[in-house]
Amino acid sequence: MDLTETVTLDGPHDPEAAAAARLEAMQERERRDRERRQREAEAQARAARLWAQSRPADPTFPYLTAKDLPPYNLRQRGDMLLMPLFNDGELVNLERIFPDGSKRPLPGGRVRGVASLIGHLAGAGHVLVVEGWSTAAALHEAMVCPVVVARNADNLAPVARRLRQRLPEEVAITIGGDDDRHLPAQGLPNKGRVAARHAALTIGARLLMPTFCDGCEGCTDFADVRQCRGGGAHHDD
Repeated sequence: MDLTETVTLDGPHDPEAAAAARLEAMQERERRDRERRQREAEAQARAARLWAQSRPADPTFPYLTAKDLPPYNLRQRGDMLLMPLFNDGELVNLERIFPDGSKRPLPGGRVRGVASLIGHLAGAGHVLVVEGWSTAAALHEAMVCPVVVARNADNLAPVARRLRQRLPEEVAITIGGDDDRHLPAQGLPNKGRVAARHAALTIGARLLMPTFCDGCEGCTDFADVRQCRGGGAHHDD
């Protein structure tokens, strides 16, 4: 047995080799960051072009008629609706809504922390933050206050934190959650409720969750409730 070889293999790492490995890892992270920023910049430029080429959304668009909601802040280009996504007041991406209701942001575009808005923040005393556009539209109609669209459950907390930092302390923020009540039966957590509660706790906001008709099994959000019975919500503090 070669003891010299054993000591060399099992002994301390070569400091120069470790430093080189750290440098290589740092350079790799920087490369990935540059590529990500480039993709985001390209998507942002495309978002600006598409938005400029769009027109006010047709109220008879299939998604809108299925939800029985007006277009509010949506625009339309061809067979897709466009929801603007902002970061610090700057248009950075678009969520495309297709006739079948499927939704996709622009490939490579920024998604974390971006949001859309129905209504106006200026002068508002109360603002809601919710997952999807249809939920935002339903709550804006019912409560006549601005509603911020975070796009999905994972984005609720980042958007809520940014909004709390931006707005004066006296402006109340409420998180409106989806109730994914079908998921626990599949052995999964109720993602909508969990994420909404987390976002509310993160910024000390109130939590608003939908309540459903007796025997109703299909509804999960405020837009569903609006169609099912024209209202119904409770505060979950």
